[in-house]
Amino acid sequence: MVKLNKIYTRTGDDGTTGLVSGPRRQKHDLRVEAYGTVDETNSTVGLARLHTSDMAELDAMLSRIQNDLFDLGADLAAPDTGEKLDYEPLRIVEAQTTRLENEIDALNARLDPLRSFVLPGGSPASAHLHLARTVARRAERLMVELSRREAVSGAALKYVNRLSDFLFVAARFANDGGKADVLWVPGKNR
Repeated sequence: MVKLNKIYTRTGDDGTTGLVSGPRRQKHDLRVEAYGTVDETNSTVGLARLHTSDMAELDAMLSRIQNDLFDLGADLAAPDTGEKLDYEPLRIVEAQTTRLENEIDALNARLDPLRSFVLPGGSPASAHLHLARTVARRAERLMVELSRREAVSGAALKYVNRLSDFLFVAARFANDGGKADVLWVPGKNR
């Protein structure tokens, strides 16, 4: 259980932050960048949810994703170094990705097939979901780069990859089931 009585500790005043597992890292460290961008993704999903309250099914999915994103941040903040820990670190599990895949399939089954790329926009919910998708992609790029240097679980990488797919389908769903999608017209302004 998390207990936050004091918000500031002053321990980061030197430009470092503590990982869940204890060691301190520079605030510009790639691992910190990765879980910070996961946090940013969570914030953009929260913004999108300001516009999905009338779409109960989608809003519930986004609520679950916000919780998953905290799990993902916790996973990244406790790197698996192979050392025995005094606690069981929180890890993303395959079931979370499977749930996302099932939700993607459920939403996508109600959309017309795409015949063009979609431009971010349409409804406010859709525009915010597209923003969340691009931030999730940035988090994924950072996580992949980190995985080339340090341990990052395959389940975490799979989850963040699937998340951007979900957010794309969710953005279309929020655009009146794709009917209000803004389609790219190649070379339109030549």
